[in-house]
Amino acid sequence: MTNIIVAFSKPEDARNIKNIIVRHGFPVVSVCCSGAQALSSLDGLHGGIVVSGYRFSDMLYADLKELMPKEFEMLLLASASRVGDVPPDGVTWLPMPLIVHDLMEALGSMSEEVSRRRSTRQRPAGRDEGQKRIILEAKELLMAKRQMTEEEAHRYIQKCSMDSGSNMVETAQKLIRLMV
Repeated sequence: MTNIIVAFSKPEDARNIKNIIVRHGFPVVSVCCSGAQALSSLDGLHGGIVVSGYRFSDMLYADLKELMPKEFEMLLLASASRVGDVPPDGVTWLPMPLIVHDLMEALGSMSEEVSRRRSTRQRPAGRDEGQKRIILEAKELLMAKRQMTEEEAHRYIQKCSMDSGSNMVETAQKLIRLMV
């Protein structure tokens, strides 16, 4: 799940927004009433969403956005008179008064984006030559002994890998041991 931090200058506004978000199934990690508290809450987290008001006692939302790590998205809830017609760069904006359905849609799409970015960051580097050679050897054995095409052999190794919960290289090594 995506880490969500709610930051509003008025504690009752922050609690109300938090309650709406939690009621719709999103976890809220922290509720803050200043920009400094919000930044402190981001420490130790590896990405997420900050649902923010326009102004805090110590800074504006733009200052907070500038100081946030790039792994975090900002969802600004503010009136159109404060923001204008164009949402700020890198900030998702919803006008006040708030429509709960719009908030949930925005959080859902932002959460998917944060998760997608996290998974691409965690993807392992490409295989080295030795690993490629092991997979190729397993494919060649499958092609020779089970009359599979290279594509079928590759898909077979992938499926066995997913079914067993091991990576393709480990699965290819097991297949080689079994088939030789």
